[in-house]
Amino acid sequence: MTDDIYQGYRGPALEILKREKIVVWDRIVVQTPEGQVEGILLPRSAGDDAHLVLKMITGYNIGIRHDNVHSIEQRGSKKAHYKIPEKEFPYDEDKPNVTILGTGGTIASRLDYRTGAVIPAFTPGELFGAVPELADIANITTRKLFGVFSENMGPHQWKVLAENIRKEIEGGVRGIVIGHGTDTMHYTAATMSFMVQNNPVPIVCVGSQRSSDRPSSDAARTLIGSVDTAANSDIAETVVTMYGTTSDHFLYIHPGTRVRKMHSSYRNTFKTLGDIPLGKVEDGNFTYYKNDYKKRRNDTEVDIYPDFEERISILYYYPNMDPDILESLIDKGYKGIIIAGTGLGHVNKPLYDPIQRANEEGISMFMSVQTLYGYTQMFVYDTGRDLMARGVVPLENMLPEVAYCKLGWVMGQTQDRETVKKMMLTPIAREITPREPYNGFVQGQGGMDVVEDFLHKYT
Repeated sequence: MTDDIYQGYRGPALEILKREKIVVWDRIVVQTPEGQVEGILLPRSAGDDAHLVLKMITGYNIGIRHDNVHSIEQRGSKKAHYKIPEKEFPYDEDKPNVTILGTGGTIASRLDYRTGAVIPAFTPGELFGAVPELADIANITTRKLFGVFSENMGPHQWKVLAENIRKEIEGGVRGIVIGHGTDTMHYTAATMSFMVQNNPVPIVCVGSQRSSDRPSSDAARTLIGSVDTAANSDIAETVVTMYGTTSDHFLYIHPGTRVRKMHSSYRNTFKTLGDIPLGKVEDGNFTYYKNDYKKRRNDTEVDIYPDFEERISILYYYPNMDPDILESLIDKGYKGIIIAGTGLGHVNKPLYDPIQRANEEGISMFMSVQTLYGYTQMFVYDTGRDLMARGVVPLENMLPEVAYCKLGWVMGQTQDRETVKKMMLTPIAREITPREPYNGFVQGQGGMDVVEDFLHKYT
């Protein structure tokens, strides 16, 4: 174990620090083959012994590999302050009560400009210190349910989350915010749409694409918008509230079963696919694009169905896929399979025999499309008709990930194959729509609002 002054450093990187008499929070200049880099030496996360991590004056972090370090010069030292000072969150009986449920990571944070450290915030007092605007919107209560990265969210966490949503709603809360990593947030939003039904208040999933130590961070604004949506919007559904454009103009309110993360780093990565967002929130004002959403109610009634069958899978078809992949799912006892097929819902002929076998063994199989936009149309070509004859059921325009979430949830309620089929094809929360609107296929969703605002201003 290294000394506290070398927080997390080990191996070759640690040897350099000891040799140069440099410790964490020193302001240093590092000479490299590409030139010099100046910044503050940050603590190192576990698992990497090869790099030094610096916070540059631009606010961005950089990693420098140990064998690229020619020399280090110390220019000063900073003292770290990890804890945001607790400030009592002001309570106002005239403001709505909102609960924030944390699943992992930092829902908000503050940059310590003296050190470059990112200080996590989650308690109401910490949130008030980091994002004081929240006190103008609602009274905040926080409950940290998990401390996991979003890729580690799954059925266990979803069940616990649903039960805690029940407790909050029955306790009379005005709205719920779920702080979540963005990578799998659309899975959780979809699953909550099925596990939590007839909810009287908004359930708002929110995350941030860029942490608070970056000048372009979206963390504070998305948190403000999500709390505002939970406290004041009229939409009593599970939604995702994230940036509508790459700028800071507004946040879209996406339906939980039609939203997907579409870019690895853009702040407006979340898009509503095959439909349009339910609305947007901008500086406390709501614009609703649809009028068929479930409206907020004043009661505390909610239906929770937290059971989930884990032995299901998504099979993403690719050209020349061998049958043994599907056969292995059958051999391992999987009970349900979502196929993400090409085009209108197709796979190659070598898969026909294992599909037939899966059908005979009572495995529920459903077809979605890789295109994401559009419907499965398995009556058009022989391939589609052959697959349906072998028990594959088309899922209209349900997204593949949403189909996975719904199948796990459905099979958690029943194992009867005909009932499973009926429930999968019966819309619950917009996962299947009767048609896709003309503006439901917009690759740059959010662009139209910006263009229209520009034209209105200058024409």
